[in-house]
Amino acid sequence: MGTSVQVTPLCGVYNENPLSYLVSIDGFNFLIDCGWNDHFDPSLLEPLSRVASTVDAVLLSHPDTLHLGALPYAMKQLGLSAVVYSTEPVYRLGLLTMYDQYLSRKQVSDFDLFTLDDIDSAFQNVTRLTYAQNHHLSGKGEGIVISPHVSGHLLGGTVWKITKDGEDVIYAVDFNHRKEKHLNGINQASFVRPAVLITDAYNALNNQPYRRQKDKEFTDTIKKTLRSDGNVLLPVDTAGRVLELVQILESCWADENLNYPIFFLTYVASSTIDYVKSFLEWMSDSIAKSFEKTRENAFILKRITLLVNKSELDNAPDGPKVVLASMASLEAGFSHDIFVEWATDPKNLVLFTERAQFGTLARMLQADPPPKAVKVTMSKRVPLVGEELIAYEEEQNRIRKEEALKASLIKEEESKSVQGADVSMSDPMVVDASNTHSLLDAAGPHGGGYRDMLIDGFTPPSTSAAPMFPFYENNSDWDDFGEVINPDDYVIKDADMDQGAVHVGGDMDGKLDEGSASLILDTRPSKVVATELTVQVKCSLIYMDFEGRSDARSIKSILSHMAPLKLVLVHGTAEATEHLKQHCLKHVCPHVYAPQIEETIDVTSDLCAYKVQLSEKLMSNVLFKKLGDYEIAWVDSEAGKTENGALSLLPISTPAPPHESVLVGDLKMANFKQFLSDNGVQVEFAGGALRCGEYVTLRKVGDASHKVGWPITIPLVIPRV
Repeated sequence: MGTSVQVTPLCGVYNENPLSYLVSIDGFNFLIDCGWNDHFDPSLLEPLSRVASTVDAVLLSHPDTLHLGALPYAMKQLGLSAVVYSTEPVYRLGLLTMYDQYLSRKQVSDFDLFTLDDIDSAFQNVTRLTYAQNHHLSGKGEGIVISPHVSGHLLGGTVWKITKDGEDVIYAVDFNHRKEKHLNGINQASFVRPAVLITDAYNALNNQPYRRQKDKEFTDTIKKTLRSDGNVLLPVDTAGRVLELVQILESCWADENLNYPIFFLTYVASSTIDYVKSFLEWMSDSIAKSFEKTRENAFILKRITLLVNKSELDNAPDGPKVVLASMASLEAGFSHDIFVEWATDPKNLVLFTERAQFGTLARMLQADPPPKAVKVTMSKRVPLVGEELIAYEEEQNRIRKEEALKASLIKEEESKSVQGADVSMSDPMVVDASNTHSLLDAAGPHGGGYRDMLIDGFTPPSTSAAPMFPFYENNSDWDDFGEVINPDDYVIKDADMDQGAVHVGGDMDGKLDEGSASLILDTRPSKVVATELTVQVKCSLIYMDFEGRSDARSIKSILSHMAPLKLVLVHGTAEATEHLKQHCLKHVCPHVYAPQIEETIDVTSDLCAYKVQLSEKLMSNVLFKKLGDYEIAWVDSEAGKTENGALSLLPISTPAPPHESVLVGDLKMANFKQFLSDNGVQVEFAGGALRCGEYVTLRKVGDASHKVGWPITIPLVIPRV
């Protein structure tokens, strides 16, 4: 029997809801992604709540809300306590994404599903891995190896490879094969013939134009609006696809020497860019090579101004401008308020670069045709004044008095319990006055590592807890140069520094953004004032696909190349999921599954895996041949058992049959020509073949498009002339 694999979707199948899936491998439970949407609806997490306590490890694939937004809530409220794995950018940028989500909502509502401390607590124990790093699990997960690989969708985005007994389970959602300005595409060669492939059908019905054509259309649309004296609003995510848009705008403004101001506005904008500057090794080859040659960081932004407070935008000079503001859904954040202000001007443009989540204001505006008027809620947090402030302070005083009374009652009960207890067996803080002097005498002036000192002149009764102060003797060693110290006592651990930086806001310098600090440190009593408005939408509304996902044609081609033994489809509309399922059944593999929420499917491999030992008697007769950095050989053996009962490969009892010659690798005719020349054969190219003397011609034959696995056998035809 092969490695046991079960997949249970907890959210995000047959729809575009957040992603969250339980994958069990030989009884070890992985929670792959822990997403939420911008509505933060707890009902979506009910399936997760039923299994959270059984999760052994969490794998995060991307640093956005749809992939990790529920992590703080799940760890605080649902009993999730497993170790979390991600890449460094997913950890850092995911942390900032959740900060921005919390601050955006706290400014306009009494948001209480999680706090900044809950976010810090959820992220502080994340284990960070680098691309292609094999991490071996221990304990219950012994024998399982996890490895993150490039997904090409977001910075640090991950395709997870989980390996057990030589079989691969691949989790590849939201991948992108195209190279972009700041990201490399997925490396398809790393995922050939996996036992199980879990992928999404999100883009199974959509095709995209070429990247250069799309980039040009994007910048031309923005420039047209600016030259017509209009403003451009781009609702974006906090630290995901916005990075690609930033690079496109920076490049365009530099090439054409444009002077229109561009603003990037989120509560954590400066922290985001500070972190991204240090992640060049996670980006595209072009950015890495550019830095090596010029030592210029691609994210030192020269034409984009970072803002963390809307008042800074309001104080900017009048005139056409481009603003990239969070959130992409327009449900909250700065983009919501800017849309309400700009929507009534026909000269302005709201440019959407990703499909918005269902039920959001942005999704409504992306409808065809878009609505001419929308109802929105404008909320604002204002300080309490007058009678409201007095009532608030009275309520707080009442609460404090109740807490003090409760504490005194608890203390009184503890005192009664101590009074009836045996003094000699009670708490160390309870001291018998009759034994005080004997204890001090026993300790002596130089006795013990420490002793407890009583307040001078005060002898407590035997039934009470005496106020005591810990006193420690200084027993350090001294030599000719002074006191002997241990250098390790003065080393600041990296983990402690990381935790300190995270706790104060996640900034590279451990400082809060101004906008974040104003919300966190403002302790004045306040309330949220909300008003309903009907906004007449007169501005232009355009959607362009800059989601950074492979389109339908590419997905089908990539799945055919991966050729999984079993395929599980998740995250996509019912129509897209069914379309991709039927295609894959015909062209990819015969085992394609599309489970429902909380439906567990068994995708255990039909192959059998055995662990065997290679006996010394067998290996002593094996003849290896050098092949590049490796050595290969034919092995003929028969299975047997060792003295301890383990399976072993032993030499065969009969003579081994002869083996046909096999060419391993890719034969290059130019290299073969050089080999023949070195061995004294007169050879030259003629019509794509090698002519050897007057009578022999060598050429490759076979369909060049034929896909074969490794090793490769290439037939050589040697016709007589």
